[in-house]
Amino acid sequence: MTKKIMIVGVGGQGTLLASRILGNVAINEGYDVKVSEVHGMSQRGGSVVTYVKYGDKVYSPIIDCGEADTILAFELLEAYRALPYLKKGGKMIVNAQSIDPMPVITGAAKYPAEIAEKLGKMVDTTVVDALSAAKEAGNIKAVNVVLIGVMAKTTDIPYEKWVETIKTTVPPKFLEVNLKAFELGYNL
Repeated sequence: MTKKIMIVGVGGQGTLLASRILGNVAINEGYDVKVSEVHGMSQRGGSVVTYVKYGDKVYSPIIDCGEADTILAFELLEAYRALPYLKKGGKMIVNAQSIDPMPVITGAAKYPAEIAEKLGKMVDTTVVDALSAAKEAGNIKAVNVVLIGVMAKTTDIPYEKWVETIKTTVPPKFLEVNLKAFELGYNL
């Protein structure tokens, strides 16, 4: 059975590293893996989407509406935008952080209220304060690995395999912070 995971956030939040960690751990477990390129405005603040699919045989990295088993959302509004991609019975893991998009910054729009509550009423949603956990780990940029930790607990891949993969995927100078971020996320 193929697992389909959609990772959404804004530029600068580390969605690409998160998809690399997820893809590498699946490869290390012997799965066929396809990871999409970053879709969207990858500069800081723009909407970013990556897809990771793994299973016995995967032919395409693309995830269509209604197909994602899991949506890993680094930001509330991005979670809401991605909702149509979640399959019936799928799961959302959402960072409680909100980052104002340009229309909100310029005053042309208002940031939607109570997104987490709305999502929770519609689908199986786990909302976590990944930003606080990243701060505790030592770097606010580790939100991505905190969220990977939260998601890892929902998979059948052992904790140790995730740790081994982080050690081979994350640059050495950021390894200690990211291992702590993963552990904090796993235990949230």
